[in-house]
Amino acid sequence: MQIYKAPLRDMRFVLYELFDSRTVAALPGGEELTPELIDSILEEAAKFTEKVLLPLNASGDEEGCHYENGVVRTPKGFKDAYVAFREGGWTAMACDPAYGGQGLPEIVNKLVEEMICATNLSFGLYPGLSHGAYLALRHHASDELKQKFLPKLVDGTWSGTMCLTEAHCGTDLGLLRTKAVPQADGSYRVTGSKIFISAGEHDLTENIVHLVLARLPDAPAGVKGISLFVVPKFLPTPDGGVGARNGVLCTAIEHKMGIKASATCQLSFEGATGWMVGRPNKGLQAMFTMMNSERLSVGLQGLGLAEVAYQSAVAYAKERLQGRSLNGAKRPDLPADPIIVHPDVRRMLMTMRAYAEGCRALAGWVAQALDIAERATDPSAKETAEDFTALMTPIVKALFTELGFEATNLCMQAYGGHGYIRDHGIEQLVRDARIAMIYEGTNGIQALDLVGRKLPAHAGRYLRRFFHPVSEFIASRKANPALAALVEPLSKAFGALQLATVHIAQSAERDREEAGAAAAEYLRLFGLVALGYMWARSAEVAAEKLPAADGDAGFYQSKLITARFFMERILPQSFALLTSIKSGKASMMALPEAAF
Repeated sequence: MQIYKAPLRDMRFVLYELFDSRTVAALPGGEELTPELIDSILEEAAKFTEKVLLPLNASGDEEGCHYENGVVRTPKGFKDAYVAFREGGWTAMACDPAYGGQGLPEIVNKLVEEMICATNLSFGLYPGLSHGAYLALRHHASDELKQKFLPKLVDGTWSGTMCLTEAHCGTDLGLLRTKAVPQADGSYRVTGSKIFISAGEHDLTENIVHLVLARLPDAPAGVKGISLFVVPKFLPTPDGGVGARNGVLCTAIEHKMGIKASATCQLSFEGATGWMVGRPNKGLQAMFTMMNSERLSVGLQGLGLAEVAYQSAVAYAKERLQGRSLNGAKRPDLPADPIIVHPDVRRMLMTMRAYAEGCRALAGWVAQALDIAERATDPSAKETAEDFTALMTPIVKALFTELGFEATNLCMQAYGGHGYIRDHGIEQLVRDARIAMIYEGTNGIQALDLVGRKLPAHAGRYLRRFFHPVSEFIASRKANPALAALVEPLSKAFGALQLATVHIAQSAERDREEAGAAAAEYLRLFGLVALGYMWARSAEVAAEKLPAADGDAGFYQSKLITARFFMERILPQSFALLTSIKSGKASMMALPEAAF
C-alpha cells in the first residue's frame, strides 16, 4: 500500500523559515498573501490529494486508459475527481485574476503540485499540461485569443496540451513537417501528425486546446521556421461555448511502462482550423514558455515520488520483522526486530529523506524567483530572478527526476520481494518515476543546455546568480563553530564545482565535444552543491530555532541530523564527479563506431 501524508510541517519550514513568505507578499498582487491563507490552501490540498487522488492511484494504474474509435476514456473515478478538482478552484490557483484566476504565487502552487504528483502522477498531468498552455497563451497570444481561450483553461472546463514531437523528430524540432496554411479570414489550416501527446484526448473536459508547432509554406528550414498555433478539438462559438468538431483526431494511445492513467496520444491534424500564437517563425520561443514551466513541474514529479517512496518505506521498515540488530535485540518482546534497526536500511531511508527535503528547499528557492521574475517592478530584481530560473530549470528537471527515480528504487529495495510484486504499489512508483527522466527534454539534453547555453550566457552572468550567494554564505559562516561541520564540506564541494566550471569553459573553446562529454556529471555536481547549500541554510535555521523550539524540537533536531548525513554521505560524490569531468572525452569517444 502506498503511504502518504502531506509533509505540511516541512513545507511551512520552506515557506516561512528558510524563505520568508513576506518577500512574495510584498510584490504587486501579493497583498492578501498571509500565512493563514497559505496554510488553509495547503491543508485543503492535503485533504484532497490524500483522500481523493491517492486512492485512485493504484486502481488507475491497473485499469489504464481505454481507446476506441478516436475516443479515450480515463479510468474509473478520474472524471469525478477532476470535477471536484475543478470545482475546488485548483485549476485557477496561479492564474491571472483577469481571466478568472486566483492570482496565487508559484511558490504556493508548486507545493500543491508536489502533493498532486506524490499521490497521483497520472492525474496531475491533465491539469499540469493545461497550466502550461495557459502560460504560453497568456505571454504570447493576441488579446482576442486570450479572451477566447484563457477563461476556459483557467476554470478547467477546457484543458490544454503541447504538440511538439513527431515520429521522426523529438529533440531535433528543426525536422518537424506539420504544415500550417494561411486562410483569408486570418486562421490557418494545420495538417500533420504528432506523437507522445500527453492528455491529447480524454473525457475529463468539454474541450481540449492543442498548442501545435508547425511550418508556414514559406518558412525557412530548421528551428528558425517554426510557428506556434492554437488548435482546439472543438471550435469555440462566439458566446464562448463549444461548436463544431475540428479536424483533430486521436488515432491511438500508447501502451506504456508507467503513468498508465495518463492518455499519451497519437494525434492527426487534417486541415484543422488554428490561429497563430505570437509572430511567424517564432513559435519555438513561445513554446519554450510552456516547456520551461513543464520542466520545472516535471522536476516536482521526481520530488513528489521521492516523498511518497520515503514515507512508504518508513512505514514498512517499522513493521517488517527480520533478523536482530547487530548490537543485540532492540525488541526482545518480538520474534525479530523491525528492519529499521539495520544500518543498510537506515542508509536507504536517510538517503530518501535527504533527497526529498533538500529538493523541496531548492524548489522553494526557484519558485520564489519565479514569483519575483513575474511580479517585481524593479528591473534589476526582475533580471536577477529571470537569470536564476533560467540557470536552475535544467538542474531542477534533471536532478530531481534522477533523485526521484533513485528514491523509488531504494523504496523497492527496502520492501525487498514485497516491493517487486504489485500488492504494495511500490513497483508502480518505480515505473511512474522512470518517464520523468525522459520527457520534456531528456536529462542528457538538460545537461547540454546547462553547459552549452546557460554557462556561457551573457559572459557567465547566469552562473553568478548562484555562485555569488553560495560564496557569500560560505565566507560569512566559516568562522561559526556551530556550522563548521556543514560549511566546510559545502566549501570543498563548491570548490570542486568552480574547478569543473573553469575546466569545461576552457576545454569547450578547443573542442565542444569535451563539454558534451562532461555535461551529465557537471549537472549532477552542480545539483549536489545546490542541495548542499540548501541543507547548510536549513541547518542554520534549525540550530537557531532549536533552543526555544519546545514542541518542535524533534523537527529541528531531525533537520540537523539529516543535514549532517547529506554532507557526510552524499555530498562527497562531488569529488568523484570532478575527477570524471577532468578525464575528458578521450575514452568515451575513442572506440570506432564499427567496434560497438
